[in-house]
Amino acid sequence: MKMKKAVVLLSGGLDSATVLAIAKSENFECYALSFDYGQRHFCELEAAEKVAKQLGAAKHNTVKIDLRLWGGSALTDDALEVPEASASPGVPITYVPARNLIFLSFATAWAEVLGARDIFIGVNSVDYSGYPDCRPAFIKSFRETARLGTCAVDEGWSYRINAPLQNLSKAQIIETGTRLGVDYALTTSCYNPDSEGRSCGKCDSCALRIAGFREAGVPDPTRYSGAE
Repeated sequence: MKMKKAVVLLSGGLDSATVLAIAKSENFECYALSFDYGQRHFCELEAAEKVAKQLGAAKHNTVKIDLRLWGGSALTDDALEVPEASASPGVPITYVPARNLIFLSFATAWAEVLGARDIFIGVNSVDYSGYPDCRPAFIKSFRETARLGTCAVDEGWSYRINAPLQNLSKAQIIETGTRLGVDYALTTSCYNPDSEGRSCGKCDSCALRIAGFREAGVPDPTRYSGAE
């Protein structure tokens, strides 16, 4: 039986690696898509390549775009510091304006060429940083945007925007990925890694990752700067 095709957004982080494993477990032929967008934590691209190979993606493309042209985020503007984890209200400075909107648009274009009806994205709205483009309302609305902006509108079908981690805690995500064989040692989540790619252990993303492994009772394979 011919496998269904899916485009899977793959950052190289814990969540997207788990989503790729989920898509594979659902018998999709997976086309992984990563972005070199000028991010401070560019080491995630090396991680994405390793994860794509480990989980057997049919193909892995990395698109180069330059979101440093306008900055607006600590991840794309070196003049802004990556803050340590905090419970401060509001959207944090590590939010990259409209990043998932941009990424999903590219994924939709590739899916149309491939004849794929499914797109997978690792957004989460439980243990996350409060980014607006990770919330269910955005994912729901993009499904209609993708339909109206492609041949789907004339051909009478719709894309499925799959967000299987949407309502899972970080611990549940790690438990799922562990069961599906994800090698989390290949992934990186840190927003502010050192020159050797070691995680800072202090940013919001690191804090969520550390707590997730602890709550899941799974050993954390992450390399942290300053660790023995």
